[in-house]
Amino acid sequence: MLDKRAQTLLKTLIERYIVEGQPVGSRTLSRHSGLELSPATIRNVMSDLEEMGFIASPHTSAGRIPTALGYRLFVDTLLTIKPLERTELSELQDAIQSYQPQLAINTASQLLSQLTQFAGVVIVPRRPQTRIRQVEFLTLSDKRVLLILVTTEGDVQNRILHTQRDYSPSELVEAANFINQNYAGLDLEQIRGRLREELSQLRSDMSELMTAAVAAGEDTQNQQPQYILSGERKLLDVEDLSSNIIRLRQLFDLFEQKTSLAQLLEISSRAEGVQVFIGGESGIAPLDECSVVTAPYEANGEVVGTLGVIGPTRMAYERVIPVVDITARLLSNALSTPKP
Repeated sequence: MLDKRAQTLLKTLIERYIVEGQPVGSRTLSRHSGLELSPATIRNVMSDLEEMGFIASPHTSAGRIPTALGYRLFVDTLLTIKPLERTELSELQDAIQSYQPQLAINTASQLLSQLTQFAGVVIVPRRPQTRIRQVEFLTLSDKRVLLILVTTEGDVQNRILHTQRDYSPSELVEAANFINQNYAGLDLEQIRGRLREELSQLRSDMSELMTAAVAAGEDTQNQQPQYILSGERKLLDVEDLSSNIIRLRQLFDLFEQKTSLAQLLEISSRAEGVQVFIGGESGIAPLDECSVVTAPYEANGEVVGTLGVIGPTRMAYERVIPVVDITARLLSNALSTPKP
């Protein structure tokens, strides 16, 4: 669409705007583009770029700023990626080395924020269905029973069950023994399926405790956080965002609700490599003035989640993109390393 001269001027304009945050005029372009062009020629090219929707004139300023379409062309075809310095790469490698997946994920989110000064986000891998190894019931008071559920992974979950009647200690021991003998090693989905078939054959006291135990286990599984978000308060210091209090409030509401952002990150996990959503491309209104740079990460060759950075559209893409890309690769390595 653009000849070499127009591409060079657009690239120079966007790079200067990202650095300075001010509309870029023809004099600045003449000084930084490296092209031997008259101011009149530069103004003509700028006018053409504006007509095509790549740049815009804010208010009465003589300079121009990039539009979302301009950023998109810049990111897709004009961007020169800036490799991370060796010290930064070494710090990342040292930090994201853990045999504890949750620690590695938390660290990755924090590092994304620290290295870009924006918000870092990592979608949490879905845990496999909880498999029950053992249950125990302890009587409390006022028709309450303490459920102790031990999974095959060694997690111990405690839940208070509100029952229809009081149970004696011997009844609870009998129910726990029955469950441990007949359902140990099965996941909650399998147990629920068998319960549908066997419910009519179980004694009413057994069926109540079984149903309550499965429901408690599912509640625990459903309460897992969808993603880890770090450094969102850094966005308060970003002038492009902090000047619009209403939009900033909507952005933080989005972070709190989590569903829409999680869906965007889920879509990103189906793509290969780094994805960049600029402004309205995300389809999420509070992100209209933001860009989201994402990349999927793996565990043992299988994509299990997405990580990324959320910041203003005026971000240093040449730096943020490699930060996201390398963090995803390092997290994949950390999660794929066999445990000792």
